[in-house]
Amino acid sequence: MFVLSFLSRRLLQGILIILLVTFLIFTLLRVVPGDPARLIVGGMAPDAVVAMKAKELGLDQPMPMQFLAYLGKLATGNLGTSFVRPKSGASLGGAAFDDDTRAERAKVLDLILATLPMTLQLAAVALALALSVAVPLGLAGGLYPGRWPDRLALAFGSICVSTPNFWLGIVLTLLLSVKLKLLPAIGYRGLSYTILPAIVLAVEIVPFILRTLTVSIASVMREDFILLAPIRGLSRSRTIFSHALGNSAVPLINLLGVQLGTLLGGVLVIEFIFDYPGLGLLTINAVLQRDFPLIQGIAVFISVMFVLINVLVDLIAMTIDPRLEY
Repeated sequence: MFVLSFLSRRLLQGILIILLVTFLIFTLLRVVPGDPARLIVGGMAPDAVVAMKAKELGLDQPMPMQFLAYLGKLATGNLGTSFVRPKSGASLGGAAFDDDTRAERAKVLDLILATLPMTLQLAAVALALALSVAVPLGLAGGLYPGRWPDRLALAFGSICVSTPNFWLGIVLTLLLSVKLKLLPAIGYRGLSYTILPAIVLAVEIVPFILRTLTVSIASVMREDFILLAPIRGLSRSRTIFSHALGNSAVPLINLLGVQLGTLLGGVLVIEFIFDYPGLGLLTINAVLQRDFPLIQGIAVFISVMFVLINVLVDLIAMTIDPRLEY
């Protein structure tokens, strides 16, 4: 009964968040300078042609009417149709195709689902790399607070958080791809193309995981049930791995839920630098093309994913520690 009450409450909160995000994105897109209808037909097109295109796209309606119409489609799972991309989805760089092709514009949901696996793959590799580095360092730092492992973890995290991702991406490309020719850098033709952007992304994630785990482990190790473990005959290694890590996992899981939701946001700079065909690159091109439905669809989709991920994270956290209340 509690799980059902929790799920209904969190899903209701999630719906409100999604509606708020939808309204903000919808409003902001229509108040920023630029006319998508003119961008589609060309800057030299007559005003009559621009007006005709605006009417075809529904941009001539008052903004409240446009928003209500969009919510109506959204309620049926329809994220809309791209303004500029053909059904083949072949337009990463522009909207130069004839009027007959325009009649077959791509569905926003199809475009999102086509690029989502690439971003999921990038996020998974980056998260695996970050955990492989942060967990051992964070564990050592938490077990020896104030000593050299803790100082090493703090210094390493400080270096990572201070490193600009665009600079690191360029440096790694020059070093590992251009000079040493160890890894490919641009585009995607296989899993090896994911490694460089994943390293840059992992460097962004490591400081947060590192500090959360260090503080959590150090706090748990001061608890009475840990201090009394030797009296009960438990070895230090068993105490750490059976009790300390389990009780330190909840803050880490909550952090990973937030980080995964952020990663699914497309990681705009990283995907743009490496020309990686994920949600981030799709979003940047949609913004450059003033493709309102695609930008709105990506924002709504990411909001839904973020809400679902956080609900799942809360359920996992409650399973680990039933004392938690949400």
